Amino acid sequence: APRGKQSFFEPLITFVRDDIAKGNIGHGSEKYVPYLLTVFFMILINNVFGMIPIGANLTGNIAFTLVLSVATMIVTNINGNKNYWSHIFLPHAPKAIWPILIPIEIVGILTKPFALMIRLFANMTAGHIIVISLIGLIFVFKSIYIAPVSIAFALFIDVLECLVAFLQAYVFTMLTALFIGSAVADHNEDGAHTTDDDHVTSGH
Repeated sequence: APRGKQSFFEPLITFVRDDIAKGNIGHGSEKYVPYLLTVFFMILINNVFGMIPIGANLTGNIAFTLVLSVATMIVTNINGNKNYWSHIFLPHAPKAIWPILIPIEIVGILTKPFALMIRLFANMTAGHIIVISLIGLIFVFKSIYIAPVSIAFALFIDVLECLVAFLQAYVFTMLTALFIGSAVADHNEDGAHTTDDDHVTSGH
């Protein structure tokens, strides 16, 4: 039975491996589990440290979220199979509209990591801005009577930030696994299973 630190980390690692990696990538997900775990714990730990008043809000820095998003884009596109690239450069649509679809698909390669970058940055920055604004009301009104209200709301936002810290780590990791899964998915697997089933049915 896990004890101490292991009892805390093991459920999280199992969750990322089984629910996020296997659930979104499927076959061969073990290859990407180390990267997904790195992303999950890096974001989670920095989110938590960013809540400490004397700490640095690293995930609230767009340069940090940019690096994570670019890393996800590289992992996704390097591991993309022929189905992934053919969908981009040889869309399943009439050739007459290829000049429109192909640029859209290429732009889509960049918009996915861009959405990851902005989502994490905006969510982690918003909470800190709200807390600063609430505390700032004390100095704006220059009254001690507003202090209990401001502090109470600021504490409520801080508690909410604890949930957001875990949630944003999960969302970023889940979307990363989803993007990787769409790039490595073998669309012929379903067809193969269907063919086997048809043979069994015809045999009966």
